[in-house]
Amino acid sequence: MKEDFLLQQLAQREAQHAFRRLRLPAPGSVDFCSNDYLGLAQSAAMQEGVHALLQARPYMHGSTGSRLLAGNYAWVEEAEEMLATFHQAKAGLIYNSGYDANLGLFSAVPQKGDTIIYDQLIHASIRDGIRLSRAQAFSFVHNDLEDLLKKLQHASGNIFVAVESVYSMDGDFAPLQEMAALCDQHGAHLIVDEAHATGVVGAKGEGLVQHLGLQDACFARVHTFGKAVGCHGAVVLGSPHLRDYLVNFSRSFIYTTALPPTSIAAIVASYELFPYMQAAREQLSALIIRFRKGVAGLSTIYSETPIQIVLTPGNEETRRIAISLQSAGLDVRPILHPTVPKGKERLRIVLHSFNTETEVDRLIKALAG
Repeated sequence: MKEDFLLQQLAQREAQHAFRRLRLPAPGSVDFCSNDYLGLAQSAAMQEGVHALLQARPYMHGSTGSRLLAGNYAWVEEAEEMLATFHQAKAGLIYNSGYDANLGLFSAVPQKGDTIIYDQLIHASIRDGIRLSRAQAFSFVHNDLEDLLKKLQHASGNIFVAVESVYSMDGDFAPLQEMAALCDQHGAHLIVDEAHATGVVGAKGEGLVQHLGLQDACFARVHTFGKAVGCHGAVVLGSPHLRDYLVNFSRSFIYTTALPPTSIAAIVASYELFPYMQAAREQLSALIIRFRKGVAGLSTIYSETPIQIVLTPGNEETRRIAISLQSAGLDVRPILHPTVPKGKERLRIVLHSFNTETEVDRLIKALAG
């Protein structure tokens, strides 16, 4: 079988110092790269909670089909009601992942003649959903309210504004209050991806939207469970009408096998834990402040979240520094072009509540050297 067309593209990636490889963390290295912000993915309490929930009711290891066929069961619907209640929404629909949720939402809801306006740093899953929709789409400059307003003034049809509450590659907040006001003035539907805010933003980790009291200003919210929640899956929150619409038209929901009860147990167990982990969130905030002070002399992007960015322009240079840190037992990963724009390559450093001050100080010293 001839695969020259594959080899050509792979060689180009190699030449750009952008070739991706799967790798395992070095044993004993300090985690500064995972999205397990509160340590729930490795938590004994989480494991015990999942075990107790599974023991309390009969379950199958598999879900046996899509939810429109054999894969629906009472527990997943109970979990959707629990999630909607916690996040102060009318209804919710669980998807197999955040990617599936964004793909299914944006490909199904906007129609021909509608307009999607999205932040230029929006996640790839939303971009892919937009590509599959029949709506026209325009980006606006990251977190730029003036540019958003310009786009709103020239939009037509049903208008959808897509943003993240916390941006995964910059770690900064969206100005949601101002964005919600603009959407209200122009009759636009605000959609907020809360992936990196869930669990860590707000008194109970409820996310930035609720923390600001904006839940009624959103057409839809997406909360994913693969970050601070420490498991897998996602939920789209909105009205009962939106839920019904997605069940009928969202292809990434309709044509996939449902999450099994073991996954639902993990989601429920986490939501029984993280709202009460205020001490862990306070520890995380203290480490963020400590890190920010320590790297004040470096080129960074301002962030109050666990995602901290040190800019290291150039793929080769960024990879070199990351390898040096990894050799020192600090698991920091490089973010290279084309994942980020050329010249904006960076070290994406993730802090966790289980990191220690000593570990953070080691990282600061290694970065300064």
